[in-house]
Amino acid sequence: MKRVYNLILVFLKEFALIILGIFVAGFGLKSFLIPNGFIDGGVTGISLLVSFLTPVSVSILIFILNIPFMFLARKQVGNIFAIKTFLAISGLSLCLVFVQYPVITSDKLLVAVFGGFLLGAGVGLAVRGGSVLDGTEVLSVYLSKKVGLSIGEVIFIINIIIFSFATFLLGIEAALYSVLTYLAASKTIDFFVQGIEEYIGITVISKKSEEIRKKLIKDFGKGVTIYNGKSGYLGDSKNEIDILFTFVTRLEVIKIKQEIILIDPEAVIIEQGIKEVRGGIVKKRPFHNK
Repeated sequence: MKRVYNLILVFLKEFALIILGIFVAGFGLKSFLIPNGFIDGGVTGISLLVSFLTPVSVSILIFILNIPFMFLARKQVGNIFAIKTFLAISGLSLCLVFVQYPVITSDKLLVAVFGGFLLGAGVGLAVRGGSVLDGTEVLSVYLSKKVGLSIGEVIFIINIIIFSFATFLLGIEAALYSVLTYLAASKTIDFFVQGIEEYIGITVISKKSEEIRKKLIKDFGKGVTIYNGKSGYLGDSKNEIDILFTFVTRLEVIKIKQEIILIDPEAVIIEQGIKEVRGGIVKKRPFHNK
């Protein structure tokens, strides 16, 4: 019963974060960026750029251009993440069609800063809810494993290409302001999801460490290091306990934490940013998929 209750709470929290993220991102797009002809990076930036140059609506483009990354999300992260991402991107597209937002300002600097901030806040909230509003990060995770570059480097290269086209098609001034928009959005995402590190180290202290270890290895394909420790509570200091450590991608961390909490709601979970990982099992095919 407690497991079901925890699962419902997690679902409601994620649902609320994704919905809030959709409306905040929609506010940034319709009140700031779209009316003033500014773009962002990633798939959203491509959608905006194409919509400015063609009669196709940005809401349709955001959905269509993200479809391949929804399938890629299923392969790279899992079914639940892919479903959430599909719903989040669909929700953003519908939001841009049906929700009426006021145009706040035409000041270019304000548009770049606050448009980027709101868009980044929306994306960050969606990530906290276990999904993404832009398929670029999913693509960067995939390409980083294929070409040997870090996720950050892949994202940087993709956006350099996008802003180069923007310079040619929209003009140098619009492109420069769009770069400022992207930087504002990027830093805001960092703030909302506590860093954009390529990997996050997770330390788990739990009396059900063996069950958690099997879950991490079999269902997520993770390598796990076990430390031998002792309880530090008074009167309980002689009890030994296994401490687990693994590292995961930022897109996986929420899903893995949920599974750990469902196994042991009292588990201690410590997260730490890891800039780079060499060696070990970063990702391998799980023994079985649900």
